[in-house]
Amino acid sequence: MPNPTYPPKPRPGDRIGVISPSSGLPGLLPMPYELGLLRLEKDFGLVPVEYPASRKMGATPRERADDIHAAFQDPSVRAVMASIGGDDQITVLPLLDRELIRDNPKPFFGYSDNTNLLAWLWNTGVVGYHGASVMTELGRPGAMDPHTAESVRAALFSSGTYELRPAERFRDADRDWADPATFTAEPKTRPGGGWSWYGPQHVVDGRSWGGNLEVLSWLLMSDREIQAGLSAYDGCVLFLETSEELPRATEVFRILRNMGERGLLRRFPALLMGRPKTWSFEQPNDRASAERYASEQREAVQRALAEYAPDTMAVFDVDLGHTDPQLVIPYGGSVRVDGPGRRITVTY
Repeated sequence: MPNPTYPPKPRPGDRIGVISPSSGLPGLLPMPYELGLLRLEKDFGLVPVEYPASRKMGATPRERADDIHAAFQDPSVRAVMASIGGDDQITVLPLLDRELIRDNPKPFFGYSDNTNLLAWLWNTGVVGYHGASVMTELGRPGAMDPHTAESVRAALFSSGTYELRPAERFRDADRDWADPATFTAEPKTRPGGGWSWYGPQHVVDGRSWGGNLEVLSWLLMSDREIQAGLSAYDGCVLFLETSEELPRATEVFRILRNMGERGLLRRFPALLMGRPKTWSFEQPNDRASAERYASEQREAVQRALAEYAPDTMAVFDVDLGHTDPQLVIPYGGSVRVDGPGRRITVTY
């Protein structure tokens, strides 16, 4: 298939569509959502445009698909951003009109369950952007993390290269979005520790593909948005991350093992593995438990690579996905992973 093309970028003053292709959580928890909308307007100079299902919990797949079509088809809307993720966006995919989106390409921002739409855009020939949801990154208590804001701004408005760099500090634990006190101060952070490089050290230039590992496993199981000819992924840069559901290391290994058995994993000469989320309200790990969880996940990934993709270079704890700060990764865009130079550069 041809390489995905970059859609035209918005400019300050333009309108940006805000949609909920997965969960209508803004309707239940408006505080981070409305804060994110305010920052889109005040900090980035964009005019948010909401759609019928943006704040509607329980919206049908058809209603959400209609919002996606409306946002992309409106010529006055120059970019589209998800409010948040969810867990059933896969049901929306069969209802989407590829020709409509192909004829009206726009930068789409989202991650987590939005991996579904990003993979769909990859197969439609449009570069998307993995990261920057309204409720999470833009609605962050206190202020947006400067590292995140810089990346989001570059991805929104620029078309050149952007060098990723490790966060000096990061935040893992969350606070209650229903409590107004949550938004009176910035979250507590701890030292980042940098990235870790594993495997052969070479320079890889390729298009990116991947996203949330759990969602990718659903796409693989349903055989949706996965190219039948696996050669389409040859030379691409794989990027993966796990969610606040904290999948066990054995589950992470099994997903990667099954990708290996399919002949998919070895297609990627480089892997960017996001810093894992290690805390949730259901599993509020202390520091030792969190570090153990992250270590076990890394060992699971390394085991899968050793068995199925020994020539793949991997970088761990990249600040992408369910982490704060968060770097935006162009989905289907150009990524350069320089092992000897310990550098990662993306093209927004």
